[in-house]
Amino acid sequence: MPKLQFLSGAILVSLCAIPSQVHGQDWPAWGGSDPGRNMRSTSPVPAATNFNPGKFKPGSDELETGSAKNIRWVARLGSESYGNPVVAGGKVFVGTNNEHPRDSRRQGDYSILLCLDEKTGAFLWQLAVPKLAAGKHCDWENLGILCSPAVEKDRLYLVSTRCEVLCLTTDGLGKGNIGPFTNEAQYIAGPGKPPAPVDARDADIIWRFDMIHELGVFPHNAANCSVLVLGDVVYVCTSNGQDWSHKNVPYPFAPSLIALDKKTGRLLGCDDAGIGPRIFHGQWSSPAAGLVAGRWLVFFGGGDGFLYAFDAKPVGAGENGRLQNVWKADANPPEYRFRDGQPVKYGEAEGPSEINATPVFYRNRVYTAIGQDPENGEGSGRLACFNAAGSGDISRTGLVWEFKEIKRSLSTPAIDTASGLLFTADYSGYVYCLEAETGRLCWTHDMKAHVWGSPLVADGKVFIADEDGDFIVFAAAAEKKILHETSFPAPIHSTAVAANGVLYVATATHLYAIAPAP
Repeated sequence: MPKLQFLSGAILVSLCAIPSQVHGQDWPAWGGSDPGRNMRSTSPVPAATNFNPGKFKPGSDELETGSAKNIRWVARLGSESYGNPVVAGGKVFVGTNNEHPRDSRRQGDYSILLCLDEKTGAFLWQLAVPKLAAGKHCDWENLGILCSPAVEKDRLYLVSTRCEVLCLTTDGLGKGNIGPFTNEAQYIAGPGKPPAPVDARDADIIWRFDMIHELGVFPHNAANCSVLVLGDVVYVCTSNGQDWSHKNVPYPFAPSLIALDKKTGRLLGCDDAGIGPRIFHGQWSSPAAGLVAGRWLVFFGGGDGFLYAFDAKPVGAGENGRLQNVWKADANPPEYRFRDGQPVKYGEAEGPSEINATPVFYRNRVYTAIGQDPENGEGSGRLACFNAAGSGDISRTGLVWEFKEIKRSLSTPAIDTASGLLFTADYSGYVYCLEAETGRLCWTHDMKAHVWGSPLVADGKVFIADEDGDFIVFAAAAEKKILHETSFPAPIHSTAVAANGVLYVATATHLYAIAPAP
C-alpha cells in the first residue's frame, strides 16, 4: 500500500462549536445545512404544485412557447446526471458528464462539475476531471461527478471520479489562481499529456488529496461521497471496494472513512473499524454527524452492511491518526446473513446488503436503509432506527424499530420536523410514509418505476421522482394526498432540492429552476 501522508505537529480541531449557519435559505451541501443529513429544506416553494416542465423544440434546448409553466430557467447538463445540485452564495453547483460540452475546448470523456448563476442559470465555470487510466472498473465511462459538493463561504469540497478529495474556490479562475495548487492546466489534461489551456471558465483548485496514491484505495466502478464538513475537518468515504472479479478486495486494509484538514487537505486520521476485508461490493455512502451526550459523532454506512459511529475528533495524526469507533450496528437483520445455520451469499434476493444511502441523525436517533448496486436488481431491504447513544455492538440493544417491508434502497430518509413523519423510497419504486418515532407505516405509493434519488421535505410537501421522469408532490401528512404530478422529458436519478424560494430538479440532461418569474 502506498505510504500515508504524514502530519507533523498538532492540529487543533474545533468540533465543540455548533456548525456555522448559512445565510438565507441556501442548500449548501447534501442535507442542506444540517450535518445530520435530514433531507429537509426550510425554503418555501411557491410553484411546487403549479408548474409544468414543458417540451423542448426538436433538436434544441429551447422550450416550446407556452409549453412550460413557472420554469424560471433550464440549463443543459450532459447525458447522465446523478449528482444533486447545491445552492450557495448566488451560485448553483451540479455534477454531470461531458456529453454536451459547455466549453468547446474540453472534448471527450470528462466528469464535470458545473457552476451556474443562481438567478439565470448562465454558465460561469466548470471543473473538468479526466478519466482514470485504470478504466471502467475504477472510473466508469461517461459517468459524471456523482456527489453533491459541500460549500462553505468561498470554498467548495467534493470527491472526484478520480477518487480524489478536492477543495476549490467558488469563483473559479476568474479571480486568479489562489493556490497552493497551481497546476490546473496539467490536471485538466491528465497525466502524461501536454498541459491544457485554462482561463476564467475553469475551476481554481486549492488543494488535492489523492486517495488512491495516498491510501491505496481501489474504487469499485466509481468514487462517490458527498463529504461532510464539520468544524475544521472534512470527513470522506474513500469508496474502497472490490475489483473487476467481484470476489477480491485488492486493498483490504485501506481505510473506509478518513478525516482531512479542510484548510490544507492534510490527513488527520483513518477509521479504526477494519471494514475492508468484509466489503461486499463497493462503498458509496456519505457520512452524517450529530451531537450525542456532549460530543460529536460521525455516522457512516459501511460496505459490510454495518452502521458505524466514530468519535469526530481524530486521535493522533497522519498515518497514526485514528477515528475511534464508538459503536456499530448491523443494519441487516440476522436472517439476511444466516439461514439454516449457513451464511447467505451476497447478491441473493433475500441476502445481506451494504449501506448506500446516507444515515440520518435526528433527535438522538440514526435512521438507515440497506441496498445494493442497482445492477444487482431488487431484493429484500430493511429500514432501521438506532439509538445514537451507547457503545460496542448495539445491533440489538440500540435497535429502536425496524421496517422490513421496504426493498433494497438507495434513498436517504427525509423527516418532516413539523409532523414527525419520515418519508423514504426503495429501488423497486415504492414510497413510504412512517412515524419517525415508532416506525409505524402510514401509507405507501407505487411510482411504477425505479427510484434512485431521495425524497425532499419542504414547505409541508414531499418531493420524489423516478427513472421514467415522473415527479410527484405529496402532502407531508399521515394520510396520502398527491398535490401535484407531472413528467419530465428525461430520466431522473437525482434528488430535488429547495433553496431561496426555488425548487431545483435535475434530470439526466437538464437542470430546472422551478419558481414564479422574479
